[in-house]
Amino acid sequence: MANEFYALMSRMRYITRWGLMRNTFSENVQEHSHQVAVLAHALALIRRDILGLPGADPDKCAVAALYHDASEILTGDLPTPIKYYNPDIKHAYKQVERVAGNRLLDMLPQQLRGSYERLVLEEDEEVLPTVKAADKLSAYIKCLEEQKAGNTEFDSAAQQTHQALQALDMPELDWFMAECLPAFGLNLDQL
Repeated sequence: MANEFYALMSRMRYITRWGLMRNTFSENVQEHSHQVAVLAHALALIRRDILGLPGADPDKCAVAALYHDASEILTGDLPTPIKYYNPDIKHAYKQVERVAGNRLLDMLPQQLRGSYERLVLEEDEEVLPTVKAADKLSAYIKCLEEQKAGNTEFDSAAQQTHQALQALDMPELDWFMAECLPAFGLNLDQL
């Protein structure tokens, strides 16, 4: 196989997230990846330009975030409670993700594989913490939006995700949650 990579990437929109939850509105991996890219870019900019701290390049964070769930095109979205149920399942799923990522990379022209490898296999240690924080923040925003729509199904997920965000102990994340997150509770007229 060669050159099917981009066609498969466009199929991210068919992978639905939050499969074990009753959703007020569905979310797909493509939408999620875009939001994570926007959030990762913002977190890196906040760290650099507002807090004056060293950190990963904002543009690299955004690009890495666009591809952070690429393997799910082949694996589907395994719900978090299953994915992290125990260390054995977590390790096995990481191996499945790596196999899927390598299969995707095999669908690229050889000349491009090196440019995508760190993105698809999530191997850029410099940007990974920012992308992981943005991924968790995206999940929290989804929980807040569902709660705002009256969906109490997301109450415990919101609480657990909020605790996980606080545990990350990232000043740029704290700044975003204090300064930007409240706007997610507003309606269009209020914005």
